[in-house]
Amino acid sequence: MISNFEVHIKNRMTIFLIFFLLSFFPSWLTNNQKETNKDKDSLYVEIQNILKDEFALWYPLTIDILYGGFFSDVNYKWKLEGSQNKMIVTQSRHIWSASNAFEFYENDSSLLNVAEHGFHFLKDKMWDHELGGFYDLVNRQGEPIKEKGRIIKRAYGNAFAIYSLAAYYKISHDTSALRLAKETFNWLEKHSYDPEYGGYFQFISREGIPLKKGYGINPPKDQNSSIHLLECFTELYKVWKDEKLKERLNSMLKIIRDTIVTDKGYMVLFFKSDWVPISYKDSSSELQKRNYVFDHISFGHDVETAYLLLEASDVLGIENDTTTLRIAKKMIDHALKNGWDKENGGLYDGGYYFDAEESSSIIRETKEWWSQAEALNSFLLMSELFPDDEINYFEKFLAQWDYIKKYLIDDKYGGWYWGGIDKEPDHKFTSKVSIWKCNYHTSRSLINCIRRLTKL
Repeated sequence: MISNFEVHIKNRMTIFLIFFLLSFFPSWLTNNQKETNKDKDSLYVEIQNILKDEFALWYPLTIDILYGGFFSDVNYKWKLEGSQNKMIVTQSRHIWSASNAFEFYENDSSLLNVAEHGFHFLKDKMWDHELGGFYDLVNRQGEPIKEKGRIIKRAYGNAFAIYSLAAYYKISHDTSALRLAKETFNWLEKHSYDPEYGGYFQFISREGIPLKKGYGINPPKDQNSSIHLLECFTELYKVWKDEKLKERLNSMLKIIRDTIVTDKGYMVLFFKSDWVPISYKDSSSELQKRNYVFDHISFGHDVETAYLLLEASDVLGIENDTTTLRIAKKMIDHALKNGWDKENGGLYDGGYYFDAEESSSIIRETKEWWSQAEALNSFLLMSELFPDDEINYFEKFLAQWDYIKKYLIDDKYGGWYWGGIDKEPDHKFTSKVSIWKCNYHTSRSLINCIRRLTKL
């Protein structure tokens, strides 16, 4: 039997031991926390500096003072060269990027001026003032360029126009920008929306006739136009709480999440009008190879769309949306399991499931800049949402940032290469700017990462 004295001594020893441990370990814990904070602080500074360099390189260099809009052809040394045709997608992305950065940098008037400059070119030159809708491609002066003798408009391009107009309205309060965004939305409703099966036809004639069987060899519906319609409706709904818009945004979220995303966690790329997938899985290997462009896994689009789905759900105000969260996580996990380069880091551009394979094979080992930027953003987002997950998304985020610094950012001339030079060294000498390449993916990713690191 233990005496009261022994209990007293044991209690005193326990108190002493606790006091000793508390006096010793806080210094270790504090130092460890300082080290973690130091790592995040250095990351924060690195990403801030890259973002600052991004905008310094792009503006005012790409601003076309003479004809309006933005230059589209800049070589690897950041020198203007080429025809400078202007595409609605790129022109719109410039406006959105400048508007988004204006908010981030807390009202930098120079960025507002960049966005305003781009807005006037969209409104005055790229909008079809006779028949409505935005032209897809114009020359430097703003005159429409025909494709095989005709003018084709695209839901994809008009989606980016809405995206930029909504963002510009948010920072400028220019009601003409919001009015044009609404007009574009209504034009898509009238000429691109499919009331029978939902979603939107990608190709529309200049006169506004949807090409329900597709255009050339291209099917009528696809994931790429769908995810960017989701994206633009999300942006527009932030500034225009319209019930029809809300209905369409919710519809696109469900189509992408429940139809376009497969059970494995990747997206089908192309569809017939009734959302039957375009697939060559039961075809010969030769036919499969010839049609990879229509039927493969795009890991970059998957990680980007995971973010866009969560953003749309948040803007819609859907409470406890565990379904969208589960699907978004599945998409990121699938990309990491099947498309992640375990040796150098980075996501491969393309994969494919052959026969009954459990894991996909890599059919495109290249790593384009935009998919690496989107992966950086989505990995950090997942680390915030699932900090204790066994995948360790923050570790993948760090590895992705190391990959970008080593293989994608040009430490001689600045900016991002078209693709990772671990796989394509010649990208050191390819154009820094084209009608398909501007600062939208990179600046959005970097700004989102800085904001999340600030919270962390």
